[in-house]
Amino acid sequence: MTLDIIIIIALIIVALVLMVIEMLLIPGFGIAGLGAIGAFGYANYYAFTEIGNLAGFITLTSTLFLAIVIIVFVLRSRSMDKLALNKNIDSTVANEASKAVRVGDTGVTITRLALIGNALINDSIIEVRSCDGFLDENTPIIVERIVENVIMVKKHS
Repeated sequence: MTLDIIIIIALIIVALVLMVIEMLLIPGFGIAGLGAIGAFGYANYYAFTEIGNLAGFITLTSTLFLAIVIIVFVLRSRSMDKLALNKNIDSTVANEASKAVRVGDTGVTITRLALIGNALINDSIIEVRSCDGFLDENTPIIVERIVENVIMVKKHS
């Protein structure tokens, strides 16, 4: 009887440790999470089959209570804040050629602009966005505006 209780307590401790590992060290539903669920389940199964219904219900309620306590403790601790990404990325990718383009510059499309494509402006190949919809290859264009390093072009008459 005491050996059965020791086995159940050991399984619950293993399950709690695996649950903390799953939540803090290797987040996601992985092997540690499955191991925790398996250890909790087998501890409850073992208590019901080897000791009896009263011990099974005591084990079940205690495992549920301990799991909830561990989850609340881990989520309230500052350890999750250390794992979270708190930096906002506000930079954009702009090469030197696109920085040299000004409103009113003319060029020609290199690829078909299916709203976005490449154009040759000021002897540089630059990614542009069409204001006029679809533009075919080798269509003369003019830079209409530049919004946040996005070069907006339209067909040049």
